[in-house]
Amino acid sequence: MKFLTSLSLLTILALLALASCTANKKTTPAAELLEEPTVCDFVNPFVGTGGHGHTYPGATMPFGMVQLSPDTRLTGWDGCGGYHDSDSLIYGFSHTHLQGTGISDYGDVLLSPTNSAVHQGKNWGERYRSAFRKETEKASPGYYSVFLDDQNIETELTTTTRVGIHKYHLTNQADSFTVFIDLAHRDPLIEYQFYPLNDSTVAGMRVSKEWAEEQHVYFVAEFSRPFTYTDQTFEIVYEELDNGEIRNYQEMVPVFPLVFNQGADLM
Repeated sequence: MKFLTSLSLLTILALLALASCTANKKTTPAAELLEEPTVCDFVNPFVGTGGHGHTYPGATMPFGMVQLSPDTRLTGWDGCGGYHDSDSLIYGFSHTHLQGTGISDYGDVLLSPTNSAVHQGKNWGERYRSAFRKETEKASPGYYSVFLDDQNIETELTTTTRVGIHKYHLTNQADSFTVFIDLAHRDPLIEYQFYPLNDSTVAGMRVSKEWAEEQHVYFVAEFSRPFTYTDQTFEIVYEELDNGEIRNYQEMVPVFPLVFNQGADLM
């Protein structure tokens, strides 16, 4: 009986202690929890993108296969990462980038969103590129965004470990999208293939040569809206013959335009 009394007393004391702890515990509002900084808030992806840092500010995951980032510089030692903080033109967004190397490579499968207007230029890269302002750029771990001034397009990028995700928003509702997929971007091209699978999916591959002697990349791209595809682009090539005459001919180039109907958003 004494044992049961002691046990009951211990139980009562334990319940009182628990009640006391519960009463003293302060609840934190959800808004305050959201405002608390995380380690990601202290990361600046733009560190190293200037000078001779050779880094890129785009989206990637730890040990991810995709490094989705803007491409602002195509050549030169300080363009090894495909981006430099002093640049003001974006050619598009490719899915592989090197970080901090002294030799360039990657820049595979570049997508360049346009409002169906292109510039005059000697090649397709100069035609579909766009000016941008540094103050419109935002970057955090796994995320990048920028406003393309010439195209009036807000662009957002993120990734999973194996997939790059693009979101484009047209600020002028009267415009329509044309997205260029450039398989010749940056490195010398050895081989390429491109296949429209249906009205919203394409697949392809490219083999390029730079730091890696023979780099193979395969991809599938699926869009949130149907597109129209007719054919790859071409250049007019002028050639001087031995007799001094000039002839010209069409040469197909591995740049593929996908034309979308009017609509504000595209993924």
